[in-house]
Amino acid sequence: MSLLEHCLIPDWPAPPAVHALQTTRRGGLSASPFDSLNLGCHVGDDVLVVNRNRMLLAPLMPSEPVWLNQVHGIEVVNAGVAGCLPQGDASMTTRRNAVCVVMTADCLPILLCDAAGSVVAAVHAGWRGLCEGVIEAAVHRMQVPPATLMAWLGPAIGPSAFEVGGEVREAFVRHDTRAAAAFVAGMPGKWLADIFELARQRLHAAGIHHIYGGGVCTYSDPARYYSYRRDGSTGRMGTFIWLSAS
Repeated sequence: MSLLEHCLIPDWPAPPAVHALQTTRRGGLSASPFDSLNLGCHVGDDVLVVNRNRMLLAPLMPSEPVWLNQVHGIEVVNAGVAGCLPQGDASMTTRRNAVCVVMTADCLPILLCDAAGSVVAAVHAGWRGLCEGVIEAAVHRMQVPPATLMAWLGPAIGPSAFEVGGEVREAFVRHDTRAAAAFVAGMPGKWLADIFELARQRLHAAGIHHIYGGGVCTYSDPARYYSYRRDGSTGRMGTFIWLSAS
């Protein structure tokens, strides 16, 4: 089986110039507990093996992806001009063949593109970044009317597994009372959060109404997806997007 067969290809009506894929944990060289296609150099895996895993992706992409030092913030990097390992939790580009990527293992990866195929972005939406406005920051940096954008939501921890404290719910509800609909009461002082619904709410509020994907749970499928909440010591998957040259 080829590496591409292990990947997810977003099911969305993106224009022909837009290319995207999401890796799973399958198809690489890392040993347990990072088995096997770990793309994260910061998780304790052998860095030489991680680099070999990244090299396996090279035939699928037009250039080396612009890897980020993700910090659960809202900084958006321009992948078309970025230097070595910039710090940020989203990247965008209008430059052809520049590859945006975010890494996740329960957090929500979001891909954005416009209907004209002129700009793309990849967003790392953990609850902190999502709450603080990483989606809104990425949309702002793309500099096109939000109504022309579409979004794809990749695999993330599902609402039956994402237990959070009351302070997380309060932070979202303080921003928008409609966020309360994305939380279900669990154990005393705990809530089950639907990060897909929270992202959809933010996307709608930002003016984006063409939203695809969502609902695939990383926590509940250990054979296919990494999950930090489930395993602790684990690898990272990559979600990639770029514009072709023609």
